[in-house]
Amino acid sequence: MASAVFRPLTARDRMQPRWSDGRSARTVANEFIKPNDRLSSFERLEIYNRVYWFRVLDCLYDDYPGLRAIVGEKKFLRLATAYLAKYPSVSFTLRNLGQRLEQFLREEPSWTAPNEILALDMARFEWAQVIAFDNAEKPRLTMDEISNTPPGRLRIGLQPYLSLLELNYAVDRFLLAIKKREADTLRDEASNTFESMPHLQRRKRPVRRPKQEQVRLVVHRHDNLLYYKRLEPEAFAILRGLQQGKSVEKACAAALANSKRRDVDWVSQIQEWFHDWSALGWFCSRAR
Repeated sequence: MASAVFRPLTARDRMQPRWSDGRSARTVANEFIKPNDRLSSFERLEIYNRVYWFRVLDCLYDDYPGLRAIVGEKKFLRLATAYLAKYPSVSFTLRNLGQRLEQFLREEPSWTAPNEILALDMARFEWAQVIAFDNAEKPRLTMDEISNTPPGRLRIGLQPYLSLLELNYAVDRFLLAIKKREADTLRDEASNTFESMPHLQRRKRPVRRPKQEQVRLVVHRHDNLLYYKRLEPEAFAILRGLQQGKSVEKACAAALANSKRRDVDWVSQIQEWFHDWSALGWFCSRAR
């Protein structure tokens, strides 16, 4: 049943007439689906096949507007179909549909050529927003709890919904420009019906693609709202060190050892960063 449902549709959005071994799909359907007084076994199975693909493609379409803008509307639907054919849904929630998209794009870069790196950056960024939106939140650590442990022994966890991204392009600003452009032209929710695929929007003025630029981002949520924030190299390195299990002392020392800025009062700066990060709720107890 799963094999039948997960098989991609034909160009006319119907169930494939041939099974993977060349047999008639109608013959195969008769082996495990009963007909009724209105529909044959094949027709009953086709309903599930079509609904599955309309739904999952629609969800990916909504979750990846940035990647759509990079590869184009038509190519994105072909890419999404190839991805879901290789890595079909294995979760009860549609939220997890894109969890292996980055892996797929690395395995099959032809889908995003000649913008492979930009597309990977965007896929990682958009998946981080999914994580930020509904991953779990652990009990927060306060600054008082942090200050009561010597820095050499203090190890701090970061919230499960928080992602640290090192990117090659300014995809944050690019996606913001895309969403601003589309603010007044939201896609018709009718594309969710059983009888239509995610429709292709009318051609719009393209957003200029970003130039290469090293960007360090944290993607997180606060008060149930999604945020992303650029970080200075040293701040990013400290958070990355904490995420890797380093003590506060070692994370800060490693970050400053690679810093080229010598005119900064690092004690005051780090205190300010930790105060801000604690206020945002980024810190939690590290899992043992």
